[in-house]
Amino acid sequence: MKRYECLEAIAGEVGDALAVTTAGATTLEWNRFRPSDGNLMCKTLGLVSSISLGIALGLPQRKVLALDGDGALLMNLCALPTIAWRRPPNFIHIVFDNGIYESSGARATATSAGADLVEIARGAGYPHATWTTTVDEFRKEVQAALGRYALSLIGAKVEPGRCPVPPLELDEVENKYRFIRYIERSEGMKILTRPLPASYRRAPLG
Repeated sequence: MKRYECLEAIAGEVGDALAVTTAGATTLEWNRFRPSDGNLMCKTLGLVSSISLGIALGLPQRKVLALDGDGALLMNLCALPTIAWRRPPNFIHIVFDNGIYESSGARATATSAGADLVEIARGAGYPHATWTTTVDEFRKEVQAALGRYALSLIGAKVEPGRCPVPPLELDEVENKYRFIRYIERSEGMKILTRPLPASYRRAPLG
């Protein structure tokens, strides 16, 4: 199965869940199938899981999807025991494993030689971690995780390859502020409170 087929299959299932996407084609494909200011792109390889954990802990009433990759997760395996230790029930960790670093020359990752990210997550303490090998199986596991309200990791064995989608029309800075404003609107809360510089303030009349 292909990653973009999996993303397309769940795009209409996740409701108002917040999504943090790993660097590379995953971000582009997800935004093609589920465009939203509730999507946060992570340009630093490996930090999707840690950023998602912080969001899930800070907003326990919202589902949080971490759309991770094998190469990215292998660069931050130390996040797994921390996530399992804190065990946020609204956190759904999705890992697409294609066995390569797709965005940087297609060199093989350790999973191509037998490293099993689902078993590593189980060993770290994830209460639910499983592999999926078909699009329908993947969709059903995500649906179950959305209804389970328990920390879950869903691994998807996918073929290398990208879906031909257009580039995003915003950079990571604009994306960050849109994401924050989206949370402020949808949660009725204030996050950005920094006052304007003095030069931006209106001078008193008279």
